[in-house]
Amino acid sequence: MARTTNPLKNTEIQNAKPKAKEYSLADGNGLYLRVKPSGTKLWIFNYSRPFTRIRTNISIGQYPTISLTKARLARQQNRALLSDDIDPRSHKAEQQRLNTEAPGNTLRKVTYDWFQVKKTKVSRDYADDIYRSLELHIFPKIGDMPIQRIRALETIEILKPISAKGSLETVKRICQRLNEVMVYATNTGLLYANPLSGISKAFEAPVKKPMLTLKPEQLPELMAAIANASIKKTTKCLLEWQLHTMTRSSEAAGTRWEEIDFDKKLWTLPAERMTKKRSHSIPLSHQAISLLKVMASISHNRVHVFPADGNPREHANQQTANMALKRMGFGGILAAHGMRALASTILSEQGFEPDLINAALANTDKNDLRMLDSQTDYIERRKAMMSLWSIHIDNCSQLRYFKQP
Repeated sequence: MARTTNPLKNTEIQNAKPKAKEYSLADGNGLYLRVKPSGTKLWIFNYSRPFTRIRTNISIGQYPTISLTKARLARQQNRALLSDDIDPRSHKAEQQRLNTEAPGNTLRKVTYDWFQVKKTKVSRDYADDIYRSLELHIFPKIGDMPIQRIRALETIEILKPISAKGSLETVKRICQRLNEVMVYATNTGLLYANPLSGISKAFEAPVKKPMLTLKPEQLPELMAAIANASIKKTTKCLLEWQLHTMTRSSEAAGTRWEEIDFDKKLWTLPAERMTKKRSHSIPLSHQAISLLKVMASISHNRVHVFPADGNPREHANQQTANMALKRMGFGGILAAHGMRALASTILSEQGFEPDLINAALANTDKNDLRMLDSQTDYIERRKAMMSLWSIHIDNCSQLRYFKQP
């Protein structure tokens, strides 16, 4: 029959006197008070280590600094760890390591480490946008706080003013990015669990807005607006370049002269500038080459085809096209990215196959890309399509349409 252990009482602990040899008083469920000959009284927890089942002790602390109540709470916590097959001694050592490293592992520092990996998987401009959003909204408040001390409640409080302004999409993106940082911290042993996993649930979800684009019959209106707009020549050329090449705003704004092969009439964007981290080649129509020749008179001695106004050593802001469209009266009607959707719709109406259009938009996955690359006339068909697209744009500039021959 198992022996029954009566729980200790405070008076019993206080009255325990030292003896010639060390002895222990049992409180039950592995908790003991060890009384040393010196009179020191130590709490220990005796348990079987997970998997090996070897019995061992872990020190809880010295009495009376650690009271009976606190010792029992520690026992409860250790037993909870054991129920999950976690060794309390290993857990304690890991906690001590984390506490030692905590001052250096701030949110800012861990985010920087995470970002070194993240930026290899996204385009350069998107990577800059990710880090800039955290620098602007998060780092000023909790950037220098040890990552182990980051909590959901205070993070939500930081994001509430942004949500109150109606910037729900910004809140959503910041929540996603903070969660990626916390998952990185968990996977690298800095955290046991992600403390921010549910913070997005504290905010209203942004309403997905339809793509701001035009109907095919509205393209002549756009071309007339660009022709008559009071905007700089660089901005006008950038708008038309993005339209003719069917590229994203960041890709068009960041065009570099070294990416252009005039002999082959080909623009090759390196993998680091592309959303899917694959290089992308675009056959250039006669009209696209003409735009480059116009820009050569402005930026031939620069790195970028479309230099920034404030700093010509940098490229134009990726929002330049959007801001120009707003000034031209297309705010809430057309976004620069919507010109890609417009091109896709028109080329589809002209009978071009979806795979070819998606390849031109750099929307293909690896399997589609391998299939297209296996066709010997692939690049020639893309050249023909891009040429017909530019002719269509020219004809719309003159309020005419064309039909694919």
